[in-house]
Amino acid sequence: MTSPISAIGGFSPVDAITKVAESQKPAGTQAATGTSGTDFAGMLSAGLESVQAAQTKSADLATRVANGTLADPAQYTMAATEAQLGLQLTMAIRNKAVEAFQEIMRMQA
Repeated sequence: MTSPISAIGGFSPVDAITKVAESQKPAGTQAATGTSGTDFAGMLSAGLESVQAAQTKSADLATRVANGTLADPAQYTMAATEAQLGLQLTMAIRNKAVEAFQEIMRMQA
C-alpha cells in the first residue's frame, strides 16, 4: 500500500521542506530555535515523519490482519485511526498555510 505522503517525483515532502527552510536562512545566521532546540522546519519535518510512520504501521498491521497473523485486530483499528487523524491534521495545517499565503498575496503594497 502506497502512502499519500510518500515521495512524489523522487522528492519526499520532508526533504523539500528542509531544503526550502535552509534556502530561506540568511547567510551567516543561525535558525531561530525554540526551547527544545529545534527550528520550525525541523518540527514540521518531524511531524511529517511521524505521520508517515503511523501510516506505515497501519499498512503493516493491515497486512498482518489479512494474513491472519495478528492476534488482536483492535491493534490495526487503533493504528488506522491514528494514521487517519494524523493525515487529517496534516491536511488542516496545509490548508491554513495556503489560506495565509493567499491572504498575504491579496494585501496591498
